[in-house]
Amino acid sequence: MATYVLSDIHGRLATFDRMLEQLAFGDDDQLFVLGDMVDRGSDPVGVLRHIRALPNARVLRGNHEELMLDALNHPKDALAQDNWARNGGISTALGLSSCADEERIELIDWISSLPTYAYIFIDGRPYLFAHAGIRPGVGRVPSLWDEKGCESYLASQSSEDLIWIREDFWSRPTGLVAQDGTGPVVIAGHTPVVFAEKLCDLPNNAAINEEGFAQILYCGRCEATGFVADRIDIDCCGAAGAGFGRLGTLRLDDGAEFYEAVRDGE
Repeated sequence: MATYVLSDIHGRLATFDRMLEQLAFGDDDQLFVLGDMVDRGSDPVGVLRHIRALPNARVLRGNHEELMLDALNHPKDALAQDNWARNGGISTALGLSSCADEERIELIDWISSLPTYAYIFIDGRPYLFAHAGIRPGVGRVPSLWDEKGCESYLASQSSEDLIWIREDFWSRPTGLVAQDGTGPVVIAGHTPVVFAEKLCDLPNNAAINEEGFAQILYCGRCEATGFVADRIDIDCCGAAGAGFGRLGTLRLDDGAEFYEAVRDGE
């Protein structure tokens, strides 16, 4: 059984399908999807259908799901409609309008029920997941990072920060990884790695590799953290589309990285 995490698929169903093929994702594997499944790409509803049907998929709500829900729940609010449209929501709106009423309602209800955070332990290491990140310094750091401690800490974060935060997360250490290297690593998407690298107080690798493609960004690895990166950004610019964008997936069991480029029309 392997545990994978990715984010910001943005309607790129064909790209996502190829990623799952590359992973050889099986019924015993676990996949964390950190939000922003919808908007921009050619088949956001297809992405929703596929992820909802996946065995052992744990899904979080992202800011694009929030924009979608705000527009759908307030059809007469011109600002909500404009915000969603300007952020790529037209493809999602068209896809939902082509669904049968029952399926459309089920998909919207499912998205509405998605949590804003999750966590898992891999070889004793806690990993905290949120679409955008956490706000350092908010909430009491537990004395023990067990399930109760992780749940308590994440529940103390605001939903708005978990879904929307950028600079205040990437620009400073989380303070959660101790000098001996123990403690939780926070994994997020939302901020494309090319922007997170500029915001990050201590980027540990370049956001763009030697071939010119975005790659998973590790941040905060230093002596104070026992040389463990306390933040990892997995938004590899899939929203940018063909020519530059791709999806990035991290396998937590061994740190292996997987990438799939967005192709024309996806």
